[in-house]
Amino acid sequence: MQHKLPPIPVRILILVIIGSLVFFGFRSLNQNESDSITASGSIEATIVNISPEIAGKVVDVNVSEGDLITKDSALLSLDPNLLTAQYAVAQSQLDSANATLASAQLKYDQTLESALATQSAQRAKDWQTSAPTEFDQANWYIDQTNQITAAQTELENAKTGIDEAITALNDAINNLNNAEYVNAEQRLAEARAAFLIAKDVKTQANRASQSGGLADAANDYYEDVLDELESAQEEYDDLLDTDAAEDIEYARGQVLVAQQRYDAAYARLLTLQTGDQSPAVISAAQTLNQAKINVEQAEASLSLIEAQMSKLNIVTPIDGVILTRNVEPGEFIQTGGTALTMADLNQITITVYVPENLYGQINLGQTASVSVDSFPDETFNATVIWISNQAEFTPRNVQTVEGRSSTFYAIKLSVENVDGKLKIGMPADVIFE
Repeated sequence: MQHKLPPIPVRILILVIIGSLVFFGFRSLNQNESDSITASGSIEATIVNISPEIAGKVVDVNVSEGDLITKDSALLSLDPNLLTAQYAVAQSQLDSANATLASAQLKYDQTLESALATQSAQRAKDWQTSAPTEFDQANWYIDQTNQITAAQTELENAKTGIDEAITALNDAINNLNNAEYVNAEQRLAEARAAFLIAKDVKTQANRASQSGGLADAANDYYEDVLDELESAQEEYDDLLDTDAAEDIEYARGQVLVAQQRYDAAYARLLTLQTGDQSPAVISAAQTLNQAKINVEQAEASLSLIEAQMSKLNIVTPIDGVILTRNVEPGEFIQTGGTALTMADLNQITITVYVPENLYGQINLGQTASVSVDSFPDETFNATVIWISNQAEFTPRNVQTVEGRSSTFYAIKLSVENVDGKLKIGMPADVIFE
């Protein structure tokens, strides 16, 4: 049976209706798709490098790659033998330092007790001793500390006086106007020294048995030296009334007086330094303080070794999975060397790149769904936790022609890793809601 086609106008109307349905359906589909932003990236996690804080030989490694480890679990341990020996030495040094401290404390206590007893007796004596008539107050009126300070000042002044007196004497001796007297003085000093020797030689020669010519030679030597002494003395006496003699003798007197002043000031200071101010007590106190310092240093050394020993056993800082194991028992590892690497798979992230024209549609805290090829029937919830403030040109994972001519913003999301299914490096797709 032959079917008759509809008239041409009817056929045109049918085609228009079908075309409209296709157009609006496709447009509706595109509109639904445009409501969501899709991007791709790879699953990431924070990698933790496990490194020892001290160097040493590895004794045990308690984990293998792929092991799931809880926080504070033992990972590896280092050989303790060297630190154990150092600890024993440090403990011995501390014991010795404590013994020295105890001895120094006892010596200080005994010295102070004796000094205080002496001071008490001296104080009673001072109370009974009258002060010089030139003083308006009694001896005890000025306290010990001020008296010691004054005595120390006087001692310093006396030392300065000695230096000044010696300088003045040297200036007088080196004065060319005084050269004749200085030479005469030197000649007399040498003649006197020679005479004393000649006198001893003569005495010994005369005592010798059967001295013979020995005594005659000694007597002749003595007479020659005596003549020189008398001549030197006569020359010196002739110059005693000169200005040179007066200058030099006065300068010599100043040196002697300055020295005597210094000695007296020092002796006075010693008499004042009684009780806890006495030199013996001060010395004992210094010894005691040094002993305390030695104990503190020994304790610090011991504490340092204890701290190092506490680092022999390395534990995991987080819950996570062991990614790599880089050492084996018997190997030596340096401080900071990476022994293991691990990651916390409970804190998974993914970073994707969004074109600049879509950047404004994404906000912090916005939710998204993540899918991976390994689990095509599942999606994982994600939340935007970071949005870059700086655009990047052509990120490596953007491969389209259009993408290579655009700028992108990095978006990081935190992903809920249900049952730990997501692994580092898995390619994933993100659909922003």
